[in-house]
Amino acid sequence: MTVPAAGHIFKASVCFIPRTLLQRSSPPTKAPMDAFPEIPGPRPTPDDVRGALAGVIDPELRVSITELGMVKDVEVAADGVVRVTVALTTAGCPLRGQISTDVRSKVHGLPGVSDVKVEYGEMTQEERSALMQRARLHATKNAPSTEVPPTTRVIAIGSGKGGVGKSSVTANLAAALAARGLIVGVLDADIWGFSIPRMLGAKGRLGGEKTGPDRGKIVPQELPVQHPNGGPAGKLRIVSMGLLVDDEDTALMWRGLILAKALEQFLTDVSWGDLDYLLIDMPPGTGDIQMALARLLPQTEMLVVTTPAKGAQKVASRVADMARRSYMKVLGIVENMSEFVAPDGSRHAIFGEGGGRRLAKLTGAPLVGQIPIEAAVSTGGDEGRPVVLSATDSAAAHTFEAIAKRIVDELLPPVEMAGCTARIFEMAEANLASARVSP
Repeated sequence: MTVPAAGHIFKASVCFIPRTLLQRSSPPTKAPMDAFPEIPGPRPTPDDVRGALAGVIDPELRVSITELGMVKDVEVAADGVVRVTVALTTAGCPLRGQISTDVRSKVHGLPGVSDVKVEYGEMTQEERSALMQRARLHATKNAPSTEVPPTTRVIAIGSGKGGVGKSSVTANLAAALAARGLIVGVLDADIWGFSIPRMLGAKGRLGGEKTGPDRGKIVPQELPVQHPNGGPAGKLRIVSMGLLVDDEDTALMWRGLILAKALEQFLTDVSWGDLDYLLIDMPPGTGDIQMALARLLPQTEMLVVTTPAKGAQKVASRVADMARRSYMKVLGIVENMSEFVAPDGSRHAIFGEGGGRRLAKLTGAPLVGQIPIEAAVSTGGDEGRPVVLSATDSAAAHTFEAIAKRIVDELLPPVEMAGCTARIFEMAEANLASARVSP
């Protein structure tokens, strides 16, 4: 897979946002005055100036500085001198020169402007946070197109830290959904720590198909899933970096932005086809991939995995906070490794108690399942035979099936493919049939 050069991703060090504690500083190098001759006409109003500034786009966030709230004050003097105060995230922002040039150019395009003076302020932490929220909201509203059908239900399985069984939950939940006769995509977004191919028994390498001259798409590896107890067969369509590297032991030493671009390519350059669900196994934490997913698939909902331990629950709460700040709904909480049930029926809370309930209460999301500790879960993952398919009578398998059922029936049902026209046609047929049997 060819990973293109890193593009724009939200970063903590951005410096393009508005406000406060105004500090006058020497303006950047200006274009000569004769480059902006005064256009005859009446003096503009401050609203006229703000309207013109809507065309100034922050070079990195790619959003209008007025929409981001960076324009803090506009003054128009009687002699036509316009003074614009722009707030930056940091006083030393290297983009201030470009912003100043663009502001001057736009305002000088208004009739009656004799000169433009740009002053700067520095935002408070609260203002910086608010700006990033606006930028994230803008990104979700202007998401790029992907190969994931709009009718697909997208669920990201995330955790605050590694080692809580997030990938195991992803693999078994995907298998449980497919066993219900559904078509389920599985995207292994844990680029560094890929494990989905082994857990689902996917082997070999991803293929490709030609879609036009010098164009092609990656084809997911497809596995049929027949539930041991019968019922219609479903399908798993799997994409993972583990199906692209030469060896499972190969280390990927990529920086965060490259990882985010790999995720983007998995969403835009993979021929997913029609899917009922797409499950995304996320890397632990709240980094570049999580933010990229919120931008690329804003319809995603988050399933947060924790263990009963308070430490794991506290870390997992940050994932839920990140999801909501990125406008992703928290679909539910899964408590993994909840307890060990001995052969004599005694129960042992090896990793503590209550983490799932505490996180559910904190986030307001439902606790959708508590998965017990069973050797069959680990063994099934190592052998590529998820416990929901290989040990259907186990307590863990029953729990995974119950979570899948709750998602399908209640939390995030598959999209009804029958459109409005089809529904109207069905209603018309029913009315005609009723009329024919009426006396």
